[in-house]
Amino acid sequence: MDPFLSEIVSGPAARLQRRSAKIIYGDKIVVVGGGAPVVVQSMTNTDTADVIGTAIQIKELARAGSELVRITVNNHEAARAVPDIRNQLDKMGIDVPLVGDFHYNGHTLLKEVPECAQALSKYRINPGNVGQGAKRDSQFAQMIEIACEYDKPVRIGVNWGSLDQALLARIMDTNAARSQPWSAQSVMYEALITSAIENAERAEELGLSGDKIILSCKVSGVQDLIAVYRELSARCDYPLHLGLTEAGMGSKGIVASTAALSVLLQQGIGDTIRISLTPEPGGDRCKEIVVAQEILQTMGLRKFTPMVIACPGCGRTTSTVFQELADDIQTFLRDQMPVWKTQYPGVENMNVAVMGCIVNGPGESKHAHIGISLPGTGESPAAPVFIDGQKAMTLRGEHIAQEFQKIVLDYVQRNYAQK
Repeated sequence: MDPFLSEIVSGPAARLQRRSAKIIYGDKIVVVGGGAPVVVQSMTNTDTADVIGTAIQIKELARAGSELVRITVNNHEAARAVPDIRNQLDKMGIDVPLVGDFHYNGHTLLKEVPECAQALSKYRINPGNVGQGAKRDSQFAQMIEIACEYDKPVRIGVNWGSLDQALLARIMDTNAARSQPWSAQSVMYEALITSAIENAERAEELGLSGDKIILSCKVSGVQDLIAVYRELSARCDYPLHLGLTEAGMGSKGIVASTAALSVLLQQGIGDTIRISLTPEPGGDRCKEIVVAQEILQTMGLRKFTPMVIACPGCGRTTSTVFQELADDIQTFLRDQMPVWKTQYPGVENMNVAVMGCIVNGPGESKHAHIGISLPGTGESPAAPVFIDGQKAMTLRGEHIAQEFQKIVLDYVQRNYAQK
């Protein structure tokens, strides 16, 4: 009898089939859903009325890998700045599509500043912030009608911090009439999901094509997000935007976002993601893009940049040389990618190992495309380099870091240059 009951396989579930939405600017087309790769997006934190400052940050985000960039459009000054921002980006050769984030007065801004409506590639509408009472329906309708007029897709983005109170009251009344009422948490989940789907259906009734609608239901709790998106995914086939809203700062925000999104992505749920990190004072806004890319790459869903494999260090590796080299190589690879992705197709599949001692160093280096095993405490001051599984050379002396970086660059040029 075969002792092995079944083959052990790995990998995420197939992407769930959704509608396909296209976000377009000029010749640039970003496809969300429909089996397309999961799209990475981000949002500026500049004052949109500051045309130059906002354009510069958008350029930085786009070069870091953001495939869509959302900007706040909260007043007339911001709305009037949008076409100027678009023009500045054109001058810089940045064709990333722009998404306008509207709350409270979007119907007014889109109507009174048509240049803004035209310059944006997509609108984000929060159903809880489009108006109250009778005004809510008419103001939502105005925004959808403008989207139809300019042929723009929309994201209907529900957030539990700004949920439509009338809809919540309706669902609470329904729940109160049940023989066994749901918990308050379940009622909130239902309100989020119902709001997203009902508003999407309303948008279609108003004439917006179903392939121009993306949905999101943002919450700030990991288990809440997983529960909401599982149910939302089961009830509709619109493309879904994933993100843990107000994820937080530093390791907390990174860990929480990774925990929530990885579970959903593993199940085939999610077509575009944004990591809502609070930047540290003076921090780099692009960090949220790096985190998003690394989630997708480590999950095996996309490839963005060569991966650096490095050991954590222990008592055998008291020197900081391998830490510094790993950091230098990782920074070098990411910095090169805006150019490399056009000159060296496939380079994002490369793995580089930087190991700190003889225990796992040679073995791990052999598994990588290029690997180096640096000397640990008490080891011979030599660093064997492995290329495609074979020992190629041994580096010694004070310039190991520079020599290894050149070896990596030579490997890229030799193996990934366009034939």
